Amino acid sequence: MKTVFADSFYFFALASEKDPARAKAQDFAQTYQGKVVSTGWVLTEVGDGLAHPDNRPTFLTIVDSLRAEANVLIVPCEDTLLDLGIELYRNRPDKGWSLTDCISFVVMQREGITEALTGDHHFEQAGFVALLK
Repeated sequence: MKTVFADSFYFFALASEKDPARAKAQDFAQTYQGKVVSTGWVLTEVGDGLAHPDNRPTFLTIVDSLRAEANVLIVPCEDTLLDLGIELYRNRPDKGWSLTDCISFVVMQREGITEALTGDHHFEQAGFVALLK
């Protein structure tokens, strides 16, 4: 079964009618049959971005939907994973990668995932395929 990584870019695209990547994200969500992996850090980023009271129901719907899907894995926030993300962050001072991105890259490498639901060029810099470009 094919596995892709879901970045916050994907969730923000689904959440906003004005997002330029929304159509691609919706098409993926409606047709994809494989496994989706994300992290607690990505969900934190999405929750932070949708913290306005008007947007909170959207975030909660996203989380509830993910938790209800058997083909979705949300990798929990663990100290070991945080440390590995910080190590990558430290080792790539030439990049503008966020700590959340670095943790995502570590998870993708660990899980053997090559494609991400994102339009973020940082994933491409790290050697992954950005499916929402």
